[in-house]
Amino acid sequence: MREFRIEIPQADLDDLHARLDATRWPADIAGGEGWDHGVPLAYLKDFAAHWRAMDWRAMEDRLNAFPQFVTIIDDHEVHFLHVRSADPDAVPLILTHGWPNSFVEFADEIEHLTPRFHVVIPSLPGFGFSEAPKEAGFDAERVARMWAELMERLGYDRYIAQGGDFGAYVAPALASAAPDHVIGVHIDGGIGLPTADDVDGMEPAELAEWEQMQVWTTMPLNHHAILGKAPRTFAYGHNDSPAGLLAWLLHKFKEFTISAETPDKVIDRDLLLANAALYWFTGGTATTSWTFDYVRAGEAMAWPAGQRHAPTGVYGGGSDFVRRRAERDNDIAHWPQDNAFSGHFVAMEQPAAHAADIAAFAAKL
Repeated sequence: MREFRIEIPQADLDDLHARLDATRWPADIAGGEGWDHGVPLAYLKDFAAHWRAMDWRAMEDRLNAFPQFVTIIDDHEVHFLHVRSADPDAVPLILTHGWPNSFVEFADEIEHLTPRFHVVIPSLPGFGFSEAPKEAGFDAERVARMWAELMERLGYDRYIAQGGDFGAYVAPALASAAPDHVIGVHIDGGIGLPTADDVDGMEPAELAEWEQMQVWTTMPLNHHAILGKAPRTFAYGHNDSPAGLLAWLLHKFKEFTISAETPDKVIDRDLLLANAALYWFTGGTATTSWTFDYVRAGEAMAWPAGQRHAPTGVYGGGSDFVRRRAERDNDIAHWPQDNAFSGHFVAMEQPAAHAADIAAFAAKL
């Protein structure tokens, strides 16, 4: 295990700037308003100009303020943040980010967590500064076993696992992989959601809720289908054009931040660009981060598996109808009704509220 600092070579910064300056912008499409045909041209040009002018060294300093390390686990180099609380008796907490994100997802939340928790934030294999999977078949269960090893190396015997998006698959899997060590699992949502098999037995109100779910679970641009079937095809453009990569990421952030007209209305623009920059500067993680979609290609969409090794808390669980389904496979200890579904990136949109909810869950354990 060794210390790590983000230090992007100046040549890479110069290359990014040159590519942004040389972007071949497409002609706009007539007949579509707003985001109907994808990311609006004027919006992307403005965002790209902000990226071009962004002080990356200042962002490096901001991110390097968090102690970072790398270590070898399961023959893969893993990057992680380890921010200890001033309270020596604080509860250890391991947070797992999702896609299309990185450890940057928690950058604004850490200060709200450290009064109560020792915080560990690994970068998933193939994301950011963690080494990409070396063979096919990487899944949440394998990542969970790696995280269990990481927490053991850090000397944490009892801890909470938290995550959203793919992290919501890893956190329950970690409880199954290390049942004697995980004291609680907190996820942002995704358990207890009904499937088509449940429709026949639904009451009218439940059926209406089910139909509403279909709107946001079947996004207009199905990235699972795209990335799961042909990741290499899209890799060439995303790895060669920063504007192309930025357009792709902003499109998904737009779809997932359902509480706002555009993602930068609820998430700091520099933080959005820091996330995009990590995908760009790490030379290929825009591709290798799709590993988990490729693993699941062709499978029916399944929500995170249930587990009863540790109590479960859910930030945006939803209605009593969804909770009853979640309780079939999980010991639900925390399901606050006042947390309306806030979108895919709750740790970025509502860092203080999200941290407070994790603390409220921890107090019940």
